[in-house]
Amino acid sequence: MHRYFFLVVIPLFLGCQPRASKAQPERSQDKDTVVNAVPEKKVPNAIKLKSFDGLADTTFVRLADFSSDFVYDMRYATTNNFLKAKVYDCPECYTRVKTAKALIAANAEFMDKGYKIKFFDCYRPNFVQFKMWKLVPNPQYVANPVKGSIHNKGGAVDITLVDFDGNELDMGTDFDFFGKKAHHDHLDLPQEVLENRSLLKRTMEKHGFWGIRTEWWHYNLSGGSNDKVADFRWPCD
Repeated sequence: MHRYFFLVVIPLFLGCQPRASKAQPERSQDKDTVVNAVPEKKVPNAIKLKSFDGLADTTFVRLADFSSDFVYDMRYATTNNFLKAKVYDCPECYTRVKTAKALIAANAEFMDKGYKIKFFDCYRPNFVQFKMWKLVPNPQYVANPVKGSIHNKGGAVDITLVDFDGNELDMGTDFDFFGKKAHHDHLDLPQEVLENRSLLKRTMEKHGFWGIRTEWWHYNLSGGSNDKVADFRWPCD
């Protein structure tokens, strides 16, 4: 009896129409697996997204194929970033499966409060890290690509929160503002800003992430630094 109940409830829980799946990206040199969504038949008034069943925690996946509840503003696919340069050919948000699961769980809690996660950056191929380093070869702002960063391992994200109308919560600075005002321990800010940052931080930490002192937007999944640097490139239309 419980088995049939599970089969009925899960499709209703998962939501709306699936996005079209894209061609399989090139695999990285360290042979990390990358998974794209399998095309699904459109069902009126319903969406069936891909399941994590059978996927290893270290598998790379396209986050939008597993949840339709996120918002994206992938800044490095534009010139609206501190580099003043477009370093991604097209905007996508890939993470490892374990990171994606934790993000979906955190987002569910945010949504209970009337907010959603908005992404500025997710997995960053190492060839992009080399592009960034060439533009700004300063480890204070860009990780040295020879060693790589947790972004290059699929375990880090740059995020903020938006309400259900898409309005960003006031975090005191824009993304990639490199100054003391962006630091977690900078408390000379309006109470609303402090509360917004606190909501983001404590919820992300509850779901296995940790931040860095100098960037309110940056979160790493615990243990994400133990994975390999990857360099696959996703396809662009």
